[in-house]
Amino acid sequence: MTGCSKTGKLMACTCPHHVHRNAYCKHMAAVENATDDGTLDAFPSEDDNETKPEDCDCDSLGGFPCWPCVRTGWKELPN
Repeated sequence: MTGCSKTGKLMACTCPHHVHRNAYCKHMAAVENATDDGTLDAFPSEDDNETKPEDCDCDSLGGFPCWPCVRTGWKELPN
């Protein structure tokens, strides 16, 4: 399991990219971008109406996602 921690200005991660290359990794970026409430700015939740397409028509489709939401990545088509 990969683990990343930040103490003051020091940061370390146990992922292979950081361990073997001593390089800044995606896990470190996530910890660095974490907000005080524990969420990440890089991954907005589906409750974030700012990213929902203006032409969303999901409500009229009985739970099936509309094309504008699928196209923008707001929702995914079911399998």
